[in-house]
Amino acid sequence: MVRKIFSGARIFDGQRFHDDKALFVSDGRVEAIATASELPEGEHTRFEGGVLSAGFIDAQVNGGGGRMLNDEPSAASMYMIADGHRPYGTTALLPTLITDTADATAAAIEAAKEAVKTNRGVSGLHLEGPHLAPARKGAHLAELMRPVEDKDVTAFIAAKEAIGTLLVTMAAEQVTSKQVRELSEAGVIVSIGHSDCSSEVAEARFDAGARGVTHLFNAMSQLGHRAPGLVGAAIDHPSVWCGIIADGHHVDPKALRTALRAKRGEGRLFFVTDAMSLVGSEQDSFTLNGRTVRRERGGFCSKLVLSDGTLAGSDVDMVSTIRYGVTYLELPLAEALRMATLYPARFLRLEDRGHLSPGARADLVHLTDALQVTRTFISGEAA
Repeated sequence: MVRKIFSGARIFDGQRFHDDKALFVSDGRVEAIATASELPEGEHTRFEGGVLSAGFIDAQVNGGGGRMLNDEPSAASMYMIADGHRPYGTTALLPTLITDTADATAAAIEAAKEAVKTNRGVSGLHLEGPHLAPARKGAHLAELMRPVEDKDVTAFIAAKEAIGTLLVTMAAEQVTSKQVRELSEAGVIVSIGHSDCSSEVAEARFDAGARGVTHLFNAMSQLGHRAPGLVGAAIDHPSVWCGIIADGHHVDPKALRTALRAKRGEGRLFFVTDAMSLVGSEQDSFTLNGRTVRRERGGFCSKLVLSDGTLAGSDVDMVSTIRYGVTYLELPLAEALRMATLYPARFLRLEDRGHLSPGARADLVHLTDALQVTRTFISGEAA
């Protein structure tokens, strides 16, 4: 294949910036970052300044481009959702099915098996429910929630083997440590969320292999000085990764800044959108399990609410979370970029993504100095 050369922008490789350098891509993968004055022959893309980074990775995407995965759990829906988020820099995502029927869950698993075989931005599947706690249901339907059974464990393991990357969100009180251990040892990524558990129960699930916490602070037991809850356990446990929704509505920036400073260990906080169908769409409402969700404009970005005011996912895109991180969370740009690239890749064990080291996939996004997306590339090809 013809070597592709990208130059004219600062290059962020996942760890540091490179100035006056060019990115060389061969056969859809990063070949090298080298001095721009030494450019060999190849297909040349030149940017007028800005930043070239690995494409963004979103582990929690309920919808986009006018489509919710729950409405039609098919490969076509997954492609539509990925297409809806690509203009905002997302080159890999996990379509997310929120609490639904067994038939819908089975359909989503079958759809993901097909979608991951293509190179269209679908990198796995996230099942957020039905094994959640009614006490922390959020916008999910409590009547569909239930404990994990042994047959579920078997089904999840089989799904992981077929899909490759399977993330399941479960309440700590709906799954045993033994079940968590069995799932984790089989490669299923277990994340604790929508849970009213104590910190001790959460820690037991983490020690059994639960790898993450879903949208930290939201729909979970909070941090108290004598009862640290799931929030406290997540921040304190060194191996746990935490997704955060940085949209100005789900969590006060003071709480996020505190969590960022306090998080210890290898596990980090990373950005997720928890986006609904309105991202990439001009619509102002949609239906979720028979209930109307409306868009309320204002603030850093619009918010999505049910009729009783309950937040129902977000209306934020990934590049906006980076701008939010730099502006309101006081993050250096490099760290904000890592929270949308390197950290979610590590959480999801997507070893060849989220960075621009030799051999990595050439999934790329170019940003202006004002952090607006101009172009995206998947495996080095314009997307």
